[in-house]
Formats: sequence, structure tokens, C-alpha cells
Amino acid sequence: MATPFLSTANTFHPSPLSSSASSSSSLSTSPSLFLPPTQNAKRKLAICKAVNESAPLSLNLTKRSFSICFITSFGLLFSGKGCPSANAAILEAEDDEELLEKVKKDRKKRLERQGVISSSNKETGYLQDLVYRLSKVGQAIDNNDLSTASSVLGGSTNTDWVKNANTAFTKLSSSPEEKTEVDTFNSSLASLISSVTRNDVESSKLAFVSSASAFQKWTALTGLTAQLKGL
Repeated sequence: MATPFLSTANTFHPSPLSSSASSSSSLSTSPSLFLPPTQNAKRKLAICKAVNESAPLSLNLTKRSFSICFITSFGLLFSGKGCPSANAAILEAEDDEELLEKVKKDRKKRLERQGVISSSNKETGYLQDLVYRLSKVGQAIDNNDLSTASSVLGGSTNTDWVKNANTAFTKLSSSPEEKTEVDTFNSSLASLISSVTRNDVESSKLAFVSSASAFQKWTALTGLTAQLKGL
């Protein structure tokens, strides 16, 4: 089997025709090889000249683009559009000013309130008597001793201790919230007196909780909690 393969390989010779065609094809794809040396030199010179002339144009465009970008960024910086952190800082400063102003006002109100409380020893005494009576009534109701609760409260809201308490409320209340709690207290106190008079233990307990809660809220709003004992 090896002999025929070798004999076939030895008998193979390239034909002159195929060699000539290959050379012709190769030459036809490289026309520059047939240009005279002088023409080749001129062509290379023209190409180099074109490249050199285009280079400054690209550089000028690059400088111009850089200048436009720089000027745009510079303008945005000072207009605030390009720097959101600057806008945030301005807003934060405004918020700080508003907060500081609010703190100043609150401090001024607190000092004024302390001045009023310091000059209201008589009214503070009325309120201390109120605390004492509510404490006694609460203990009596908890023991289902409504007779004792009735003797402490009195038969109506027209008693001296209730009038004195309302005198203190009027002088020491300044905000709408404080006045609302005063109204709630007086309404609950009237229900408490009525329930105790009727000997209604459950209603008395509910009315007592409501009146005591309203009074505690009022003292917290007015800053009198620390001034009164038993709260």
C-alpha cells in the first residue's frame, strides 16, 4: 500500500500555467509595486503632509472642548445646580436658624411662666388643697366609702375650694391646651360629685379617674408638677 502512495507523490509537478496565474494574481493586488520609485516617494510625502495638517485641527478641537466643559462646570458651581451638597447646606442652615429661634421663644415662655408661678404663692396653695382633697376622695372611693368622699367634696361645685381652684386655673393657664384640660377637669368633677351624692360607686370611680387625669395633664403643661406635693 505504501508504494502507490509514494509513486503518486513523486509524479506530481506544478504546472507552469498555475504558477503564472498565481504570479499574475499576486501582482494585480499590489499596484504600488509597479509605481516608479519617484512616484512612491511623492505619494508617501502627500500622505504625511495630510496627516500633519490634520493634527493641529484635532488639538484645537480638544482645547476648545476642554474650555467649554470647564466654563460650564464653573458656572454650574456658582449657580448651585452643579453642587447639590451646597443647596443642602443652605437648607440645613435655615432649619438650624428656625430651630434656634424656636428654642429662644420656648425659653422666654418658660422664664415668664416661672416668674408667674413664683409670684403666685396663694394660687399654688389653692392647688395644693385640691391635690389633698383628690387624694382623700380617691382613697375613700377605693374603699367604697362614699360618705367620706361626699364630706370631702361637698354637695356641689359651688364650694369655696372649687372656686379657689378655678381662680388658680385662670391665673396660671395661658395656652388653649391648658384651658381645655381645665374644662375637662371641671366637667369630670361635677360628674364625680353627682355620682358620689347618688351613692354610685362605679360611676364615682370613672369620674374620679377622669378628673384626676385632667388635673395631672394640666400641671404637666403648666410646669407645676414639681411645685405640688402628692402628684
